[in-house]
Amino acid sequence: MFSGIVQGLGTLLRRQGEGAGQRLWVRGRVWEPPVQPGESVAVNGVCLTLEEVRGEELGFYCSQETVKRTTLGMLPVGSLVNLERALRAGDFVGGHWVSGHVDARVRVLAFRPQGEGAVLRCEIPRTLSAEVATKGSVAVDGVSLTVAQRGSLWFEVSLVPFTLRQTTLGTLRPGAVVNLETDLLAKYVRQVLGRTR
Repeated sequence: MFSGIVQGLGTLLRRQGEGAGQRLWVRGRVWEPPVQPGESVAVNGVCLTLEEVRGEELGFYCSQETVKRTTLGMLPVGSLVNLERALRAGDFVGGHWVSGHVDARVRVLAFRPQGEGAVLRCEIPRTLSAEVATKGSVAVDGVSLTVAQRGSLWFEVSLVPFTLRQTTLGTLRPGAVVNLETDLLAKYVRQVLGRTR
């Protein structure tokens, strides 16, 4: 489980394998205490199991489902990625509950400056529309955000200067593809109410 508060940026160094499964190597930050193989780390909002640590290099395996559903199989080598270590019992949750289980890849429809910040508009797949609410939470590439406005098939979030500086979201432009995770609570409410995807 994560909170959607990015703890550092990493760089995709290389990938091994094609298609069904891939190994990714990311140069990440140094955490205290150090991360260990077997831990969960969110890479652009995708929960991955850390397989190997070589200094600042972190090795992960991406299953076929991960490659198919997220942007990790599409990212060019050299791309910056958002990193967050899994929460531990008693940790402060500054964002919202984020599972790291991406619901869809979605396109950025607009990115416009607003004062010192910016407004980001992304599409909503029709199948996920019921899980995105105005003033509700979403995670975009692993960043916890509040939905400011939404239409039938889009939503907007406001990005503050800190988010623009400390995450990859400041580099996004229309046409980019990002990982979207809808609110965990919305998923359960939808299921209880018997709404199917």
